[in-house]
Amino acid sequence: MQTATIIIKGMTCMGCVNSVKTVLNNLSGILQAEVTLEPAQATIQYDSNNINVDQIKAAIVDAGFEVMN
Repeated sequence: MQTATIIIKGMTCMGCVNSVKTVLNNLSGILQAEVTLEPAQATIQYDSNNINVDQIKAAIVDAGFEVMN
């Protein structure tokens, strides 16, 4: 299991937080995703055999948000 913290730009409300969390939880290999508005970030525990950080970031971008790292 790996843990990544990704800074997300563009979340302005709890609806945005819930959208990102839903996207992350629907990805295969995500074990746990905690998304916060302040600070605007996601802390994700994932199985690196099934998914990598670049794929996670791409899913966040596809949902309409920016990743900062």
